Amino acid sequence: MVQLASENNKGAYKPVIAIAVLSLVLCGVLFPLVVTGVAQVVFPNQANGSLIQVGNRTVGSYYIDNGFTLPVFFHARNSSSSASGVDPDVPLQDALSQIPRIHNATSISSEALTNLVMAHAEYTLFFTGDAYVNVLALNVALINQNKGVYSNYLSAP
Repeated sequence: MVQLASENNKGAYKPVIAIAVLSLVLCGVLFPLVVTGVAQVVFPNQANGSLIQVGNRTVGSYYIDNGFTLPVFFHARNSSSSASGVDPDVPLQDALSQIPRIHNATSISSEALTNLVMAHAEYTLFFTGDAYVNVLALNVALINQNKGVYSNYLSAP
């Protein structure tokens, strides 16, 4: 009789295994493919990482620190100042404090650099709150407004 009971239990596992496999296929394969496909159609820029290009060259993502380290560019905050270490934004005051270095390295006027930084200032609460600047957007604007200074960077692969 013990053998009959164990043979009867074998059939009880088939629906459980079938549901597990079906759930795996639906939730692990089909659903992510559908969501990715919809995102590619409805929000293609965001679905691909909000990549920013200068000319035909992709220079980075709007949402991740892009590691500008040359003295001719604005730099993101130090990793000790950012919880994740990949924060793409700097406080407005940090961006303004970098103007003398960029002016000395490029001879772009301090006034032009200040105007550029202020034009790219964003705020945490509409037009109030803490001011910050996206470093990649600022550097792309810097390149586009000063193509003669940054011609070497634009021609790099």
